[in-house]
Amino acid sequence: MLPPSLQKNDKRARWLIGIFSIVVFVLVSVLSRYKLNIELGFNVHIFAMINAVLNSIIAVLLLAALWAVKNGQYLLHKKLMMVALILSVLFLLSYIAHHLLAGEARFGDADHDGIVSAQELQLVGNSRMVYFFILSTHILLAGLILPFILFTAYRGLTAEFDKHKKLARITWPLWFYVAVTGPVVYWMISPYYR
Repeated sequence: MLPPSLQKNDKRARWLIGIFSIVVFVLVSVLSRYKLNIELGFNVHIFAMINAVLNSIIAVLLLAALWAVKNGQYLLHKKLMMVALILSVLFLLSYIAHHLLAGEARFGDADHDGIVSAQELQLVGNSRMVYFFILSTHILLAGLILPFILFTAYRGLTAEFDKHKKLARITWPLWFYVAVTGPVVYWMISPYYR
């Protein structure tokens, strides 16, 4: 096992993780309702593609980190998880940028008029329900998982490996699901970007 990288201070960690998680949730919730009308000279949906790529890389890192810890390669596990955390922060920034600059796309809106007509609904059929199921579970879990990810990382960095392992058994599959469904959501909605 590895020595602690952080000094244990549960009270301070709870406050910092709680405040950070709430601030991120509020920022994402509020900023996703606004659209800035700025011409940047490039397709702003590049941020959505970046998000899909980042989520894909995070999913691969999570798998590699799981393999590393199962094989007793704890330092590699730690490095992989830290990279996944850093990429998650970059994802968050890119996600906010995309929503601020691109606004919202509607699944099935093939003519990009902001309305999904009866004819457009008929064209997409049941795939719309599948999309909304994946999207809603992705968003719900993405909103809930942040404090769990941070507490799991905190327990690992303070070398409380029993608590870390117990939390990781819940956190890892949820984080992995969010990371995998992100690119799926992008793949499904990208034809409806303007």
